[in-house]
Amino acid sequence: MTQILYRFYRRLVIGSPALALALVALVLVTFSLGLPNFKLDASADSLTLENDAAVDYFREVSKRYQSGDFLVVTFKPEQDLFSDQALTLLQSLQADLAEVEGVIGINSILTVPLLYSPLITMSDLNEPKNLLSTGVDRAAAKREFLESPIYRDMLLGPDGQTTALLLNLAVDETYIALVRERDGLRARAKTTRLTAQEKAQLEAISAEFLAYRTAAAEAATARVDAVRAIVAGYKDRAQIYLGGVTMITADMISFIKSDLVVFGAAILVFILVLMTVIFRHWVLVLLPVLTAVSSVVMVLGWLSWIDWRLTVISSNFVALLLIIGLAITIHLVVRYRELVVAQPEWDQAQLVQETVQFMYKPVVYTALTTMVAFASLVVSNIRPVMDFGWMMVIGLTVAVVLSFIIIPAGLMLVQPAALRPKGDSDGSSAITLRFSRFTERFGGTVLILSLVIAAMSALGISQLKVENRFIDYFRPSTEIYQGMTVIDDSLGGTVSLDILLDGLPESVELNSSNDDPFNEVDAFDVQDPFDAPEPMLEADPFGEVDPFSEQNPAAAPRESYWFTSAGLAQIEFLHDYLESLPEVGKVQSLATAYKVARDVNGAPLNDFELAVLRQSLPDSIRDLLVAPYLSVENNQARISLRVKENDPNLQRAALVEKIRDYATQNDLGFKPEQVSFSGVLVLYNNMLQSLFHSQIVTLGVVFLGIALMMSLLFRNLLLALIGILPNILAASVVLGVMGLANIPLDMMTITIAAIVVGIGVDDTIHYIHRFRREFEIDRQYLPAMHRAHASIGRAMFYTSVIITLGFSILALSNFIPSVYFGLLTALAMLAAILAALTLLPQLILMFKPFGPAAAGPAPD
Repeated sequence: MTQILYRFYRRLVIGSPALALALVALVLVTFSLGLPNFKLDASADSLTLENDAAVDYFREVSKRYQSGDFLVVTFKPEQDLFSDQALTLLQSLQADLAEVEGVIGINSILTVPLLYSPLITMSDLNEPKNLLSTGVDRAAAKREFLESPIYRDMLLGPDGQTTALLLNLAVDETYIALVRERDGLRARAKTTRLTAQEKAQLEAISAEFLAYRTAAAEAATARVDAVRAIVAGYKDRAQIYLGGVTMITADMISFIKSDLVVFGAAILVFILVLMTVIFRHWVLVLLPVLTAVSSVVMVLGWLSWIDWRLTVISSNFVALLLIIGLAITIHLVVRYRELVVAQPEWDQAQLVQETVQFMYKPVVYTALTTMVAFASLVVSNIRPVMDFGWMMVIGLTVAVVLSFIIIPAGLMLVQPAALRPKGDSDGSSAITLRFSRFTERFGGTVLILSLVIAAMSALGISQLKVENRFIDYFRPSTEIYQGMTVIDDSLGGTVSLDILLDGLPESVELNSSNDDPFNEVDAFDVQDPFDAPEPMLEADPFGEVDPFSEQNPAAAPRESYWFTSAGLAQIEFLHDYLESLPEVGKVQSLATAYKVARDVNGAPLNDFELAVLRQSLPDSIRDLLVAPYLSVENNQARISLRVKENDPNLQRAALVEKIRDYATQNDLGFKPEQVSFSGVLVLYNNMLQSLFHSQIVTLGVVFLGIALMMSLLFRNLLLALIGILPNILAASVVLGVMGLANIPLDMMTITIAAIVVGIGVDDTIHYIHRFRREFEIDRQYLPAMHRAHASIGRAMFYTSVIITLGFSILALSNFIPSVYFGLLTALAMLAAILAALTLLPQLILMFKPFGPAAAGPAPD
């Protein structure tokens, strides 16, 4: 069978090269027609764990409290903020922003009710004033915005000049319903066999959801663009920035698209220049580049046809496939040029055929082991990382197939004399031979240095962390960074965190006022005839009757526990603690309403008064102070806070656990099952916390899989172990540098280990294969090492120089993950080539895996 396939390949590619290239061009055009449908996905699904229950809970909380996403527009006018001119300008800006599709309301200093300017009475609650009302004392209003429990750290910065417009976005309940139905069917499919009807339903709902999510993403992008366009018209009169999670997502996608186009083109041009310097013939430059680019275009086109979308992570496959595709083709070209020099009497068909026969095994071996490295990413449980792994496996398959079609067919159309190298003009042979001579003379030093580097790398790995901040994704010079800084420093923080408090179980009793750990004094406890008797309070924490509740009177008090004096005291205590945390910005909860009511009333309110107050509040104040933080039906209270992304000590996991411990271990009365967390911070933190475990599992799977593959390929366990050690060292170096340089392990750098191994294995297998061939000539290890360095070492040197310098260009990107990706990839390439040219040959010389050397005189 193998012979039949080879004869067919030789007849088509070597015998009819023009036809082979025409068929490739036809396939390429067919796939490229799908490129107009190419999409990037930056939805919440692409930044969360696969099957994370917290995602569904986040959607439920958003729906329950109608707490959709929001955009923040900061505004700092040239004039005094509270002057007529500045307020008129702000009013105009707010009116324009209110017309943006998807914005359901705007909170600003112009629209929110004023309750302390002056302090209003209970009877005035129905008709509160705002800043634009007649007769409002603006100086007093300014003090309220700076000091009141409602607006402090939310609408007005400490400078009294910077304000925020909070653009509230509608909760997309259609999205929630569709994704829940889809996920429900997916979960059922994992535990039971779906019926034909259920399978059809899953396919239909998946297609419907994907179409809806696409439309929703486009609408979100259009919304951000519309806000930007409006803001641009005011920037000549005020300093304005945009912020919010939606803004972060939009800018991430914008930077990724820019990097794909701008830096992708720059890298390609740079590689073309380097290859021209190295090979000095347009054919030997065009064919490898054409092969690598065709591989990328074909895979991108196929992904576009099937609507498999790239994410922030999987978009890296484009650059990596370009790298590995070039590496494969450069090895073929270098071997071809060696034969042109060694066999000047051969015709082109013989040269090309021998190149293919000699190189197909090491190329296929390297491709298979590299596929194992990237396939290991599927154990990460992070959908974008898993997609990245599968895309690389598919891309590598395409790259290998195209390499053995385009390179041989292209060479067949050119005469060998035209491609003959004119000496070693680039000096690469001399450079690689220096490594072999160094290894021969200082083999012990190589081993000692490797051990020292391994120890330092282990120290760095021990310092790896999985915490990072969204603000660190952008350069300080970018608008998004500056906007997030203003919001974090002056306007309450960027990323949301919700703390959900569930009502007390029936078995828990509420202490009497004498035993109240909060020492809350009820001024109406004796005189109020409506108060429940003391024994009832001790026996039943929900015994206070609320005659104004819309619910069943018997059940209503239990459902509205959090709006009793005991429940509000618990919330207030936790609320005040949260405000004391340096990482936390604005905190909002029922405690805010409680503090305002206490100030307005002049004394603490008892449960009866609280019940009356809750029912008598006007809609504007209820929607501001109560509805977003109380779910009567679920007997649940919500504390919403925003976290400062620019706090240098921000550690998401530690912050969540610190809050949980404080709530459950400080006599607040909360049981662990009562306290739960939600919000964007939780979802992203869950993903981050899985990364370290995922990295360990991934590395273990990678090295185990590659060791098994190399054992099968070389049929030599010792040789497989020798081959894996330099790759372990290279991966350790990159991860160690990340730890020592304080570069966090995040959704982008999680793929670095697989990249290092994927690149390193390529060099290792090519070198071992060539060393074995050279050893078979005279069965002498040292001469074989020098010949391997002078031959395959040159190809390794070429690919290393091209990739290292090419990907260093990404250091100029405004998107910091792209910078890390470029520099760490360059470091990976450097570590891999150094290990392959020094440590690997020294290990071969030490352990002699090819058998004993032949007897004879020692080499010179």
